[in-house]
Amino acid sequence: MKSFPKILKRTIISSYKHLFLIVLSIFLSGQILLAQQAESTFAWPEGKQIAISLSFDDARASQVDAGTALLDQYGVKGTFYVVPNSVKQRLEGWKKAVISGHEIGNHSFNHPCTGNFPWSRQKAIENYTLKKMRNELILTNKAIKELLGVEAEVFAYPCGQTYIGRGENTKSYVPTVSKLFLSGRGWLDEGPNAPQFCDLAQLTGMEMDGKDFDQILPLIENAKKSGAWLVLAGHEMGGSGNQTTRLSMLKKLIEYAQNPANGIWIAPVGTVAKYIKNLEGDN
Repeated sequence: MKSFPKILKRTIISSYKHLFLIVLSIFLSGQILLAQQAESTFAWPEGKQIAISLSFDDARASQVDAGTALLDQYGVKGTFYVVPNSVKQRLEGWKKAVISGHEIGNHSFNHPCTGNFPWSRQKAIENYTLKKMRNELILTNKAIKELLGVEAEVFAYPCGQTYIGRGENTKSYVPTVSKLFLSGRGWLDEGPNAPQFCDLAQLTGMEMDGKDFDQILPLIENAKKSGAWLVLAGHEMGGSGNQTTRLSMLKKLIEYAQNPANGIWIAPVGTVAKYIKNLEGDN
């Protein structure tokens, strides 16, 4: 039969081990929580919790016929990724958009996408080279400057596709975009941008075409959880229709974003990108 002191000693040792494991578990949990909080904390201007950018592609006529008027009504500046030939069709409207302070971005000259789309077969991105793409982007910037008098600092990948060529000769043109522009935006992505981590040359763009505000609100609330940057992307701006961002949705979104209680900074892509880049430079 074991003596009482030995049993007591083992019980005490066992209790200390158990207590140590509990303390260690609490400490590690705290460290994980602190790491998660650090990851989700980003110093947006004026203590805002999230940034939102409204972006639109192709220089569709409806953007200046109806869309910019709504944005101007609320003092909101959008980012418009344009194709020069489309700008020419509403040149005066686009000049007014520039005067109103909207950001003009580059969306290429010919809008090359995969040849799997029949309408893109004659300008298939599979038939491009990096040199050809670079020359086209420079040509587009020159045309935008001549038409609207502004330098395009931001870019949106046509169809969200970031490659040229095919098979073993496929190459990313993200490095080219990174050298020529402050940022490059994708299309049909599944999540917002983490400001502490995102590659400005490969920003995610989440679709807002064909959606009501109650479908956009969950994207905003999800982005808030991590202090993310939500870049919304659309095409036509109107009441309804194919590839159309609904003005009724935009009105509700802007009013929600401009309510101070919701902690949202709404600004053009280039403005937010510069803010992030400047913070990175300070660290």
